Order: sequence, then C-alpha cells, then structure tokens
Amino acid sequence: MKLNADIADLLPRMRRFARALTFNREDADDLVQVAAERALVRQDQFQAGTRLDSWIFRIMKNAWIDEARSRIRRDDLFAPEEAGEHVGDDSAEAHQRKLAVEKAMSMLSEDHRMVIALVLVEGLPYKEAAEVLGVPMGTLTSRLARAREALQGLLAGT
Repeated sequence: MKLNADIADLLPRMRRFARALTFNREDADDLVQVAAERALVRQDQFQAGTRLDSWIFRIMKNAWIDEARSRIRRDDLFAPEEAGEHVGDDSAEAHQRKLAVEKAMSMLSEDHRMVIALVLVEGLPYKEAAEVLGVPMGTLTSRLARAREALQGLLAGT
C-alpha cells in the first residue's frame, strides 16, 4: 500500500516530465495515466532499495516511445492552449522566455529532450538518468553536453 502512496506523491513530477516529452497537455496527462497504471499493475517488478522515480520515469519513457512510434502523423499544434493565459499580464516577459524555452526544447531531438528533462528539470543524478534511458554513463554525459549546446544555440538565435 505504501508504494501506491509513493506513486501518487510522484504525480506532479511525472506530469512535468510528461510535458517535457510531449509538449501537449492532453498527451502529457495520457502519458502520466498510462505510466501510473503500468506501475500499479506491475508493482511486483519494482525492486525495493532502488529509486521509485527512476523506475517510473523509465516506464514513462518507454510508453512515450511506444506512442510516438504508433502515431501515423503528428499533431499540428502551434502553441498549447495555456500559451495565451498571460497575454497583457505583467509576467508577459517571463512568459515569453518560457515560450522561447519550450519552442527551443521542441526543436531538440527526442534523445536530447529526454536527457534535459531527466537531469536538468527533474534533477536525477547522471547514473539514475543513464539507467532510465538505458544508456552507458559516458553516452549520457556526452548526450547532455550536446543537448545543452544545442539548446543554448537555439535560445541564442531567438
């Protein structure tokens, strides 16, 4: 029963990671639901003593890869609905920066988005992020360096 509560406690982080992968609120909510369901059904596969967040993020990564592969076409979404929430607001400049970062992130490869989301957004240690992505530590660090460089280049061009 404790694992159920721990999974529930991770829901905000799961949603944030899902948004980093999908860039669409509805897709992110669906991904969180799929991952939570898979985790609850497969609780017996969780190894005590390991990090629950890494296990859940790995489930989410795999579920998103499955979804992306099964789609015939991508959504033609220019900006999420909530992008217009703060128009005319004092926080418009901050909101514009946020939109610029989201746009730049969406232009990165899926591998780069995942590594940035896990390490820079979710704060997973490199070793944990490497396990979630199923890559060696060296691959993770070089991928992260390339992702940071690409993101900085995209942001400098905006």
